[in-house]
Amino acid sequence: MMGGMASEETRTLKSTTNVSGNVGSSAASDSPARTGERTGRQTGEQTGEQTGKASTRAWTTRLFAVGIVLAALNLRPAITSLGALLEEVRDGLGMSGSVAGLLTSVPPLCFALFGVMAPRLARRFGPAAVVCAGMVLITAGLLVRPYIGGTTGFLIGSALALMGIAVSNVLMPVIVKRWFPDRVGSMTGLYSMALALGTASAAAVTVPITDALGGSWRSGLAVWAALAAAAVLPWIALVRHRGASSGPEASGERSSRAREAEQVQPVLRITRSRTAWALAVFFGLQATAAYITMGWMAQIFRDAGVSAGTAGLLLAVTMVMGVPLAFVIPRLATRLPRQGPIVIALGVCGLVGYAGLYLAPAGGAWAWAVLLGIANCSFPLALTMVGMRARTGAGVAQLSAFAQSTGYLISIPGPLLVGVLYQHSGGWGLPIALMAGLMVPQMAVGVLAGRNRTVEDEAAR
Repeated sequence: MMGGMASEETRTLKSTTNVSGNVGSSAASDSPARTGERTGRQTGEQTGEQTGKASTRAWTTRLFAVGIVLAALNLRPAITSLGALLEEVRDGLGMSGSVAGLLTSVPPLCFALFGVMAPRLARRFGPAAVVCAGMVLITAGLLVRPYIGGTTGFLIGSALALMGIAVSNVLMPVIVKRWFPDRVGSMTGLYSMALALGTASAAAVTVPITDALGGSWRSGLAVWAALAAAAVLPWIALVRHRGASSGPEASGERSSRAREAEQVQPVLRITRSRTAWALAVFFGLQATAAYITMGWMAQIFRDAGVSAGTAGLLLAVTMVMGVPLAFVIPRLATRLPRQGPIVIALGVCGLVGYAGLYLAPAGGAWAWAVLLGIANCSFPLALTMVGMRARTGAGVAQLSAFAQSTGYLISIPGPLLVGVLYQHSGGWGLPIALMAGLMVPQMAVGVLAGRNRTVEDEAAR
């Protein structure tokens, strides 16, 4: 009996062992297939997710490129359209030469006052949202300024548009650095080329458009609000897209450690950097030349006997020179360790152009317009150097705000002084001599700003 029980226990044990072995064997044989199936599903899901993220990043990047171009097209028509019709606006509003000079000084004043707010607004709302709001302000300002009534109302409407231009001016290099870090030169060139195209188009066609609309300068200025309204659309889409303000790294391209390091990075003491100061002064002096040109050059030619339509075309030629050169100069600048030679070449063109404008304004008008247009390409060079003189996106934002706000403050007296000199001297000799004289320090500080160094290193010393 005991033997039978032992035998039964033995059979039970063997049976249990066999069942366990079969289960284990079955599990062992099924495990690779099931694991492979699970791995396949996981890999497929990960691949699909990565493909989706890559597709979203590509779509967002393309939309940013479109938004940058449309925004750039709207950053100068508010100014150059006024320059083409300045005489009509002065007569219509009863402005003196000094008040007109004040009007041409409003753009740099607004850029200085409102541009410094851009980094803080971008940190709170995101760069895309701030630029979108800027395009809305440009649209509203251009639409209402001719119709508010009186000089004060015209200045208020202009200031509204220029507020939107100011914040967009500062944030464009930031967006380029963040979304196109390996294409700073080419994207800055594209942005600058679009900016020059918008500038030249407003100078060239504002007078013909005004004539086509019945000769009303109010309608000729207000029509540019339509272009600004078109620029609002892509930025609305970018604001609605989650993570658009954070750049490609928001989709996981950078490690969390890198993001954390950027977040805890201290604010630079930008005023300790000599390069930042040199870049700010360079920016200010080139802006002085640019706004004098946009505000007064058409009037210089008209006073020399050139017709209003031809004077507008000459201003357009000056502005349109920036279309090809604004694309070439940033790409060339990023390939050179120092940008001083480019600064010198542009400055020499400016000096020759001013000399011709002084000696024979009507006789060589087209040549002077071309030379001064080449000299005005210091603007895309300055923007490129902003992106090159800082290593991080935060550094670019601070340097851009400092250089542009300080630079525009420096540029405020120039157009106003030209108006005063023109009114009290009765001619353009002294104003042109002033413009030529300012070109010399511009070249000097431009060479300093073009040295191969970064503001982070200088501010840390």
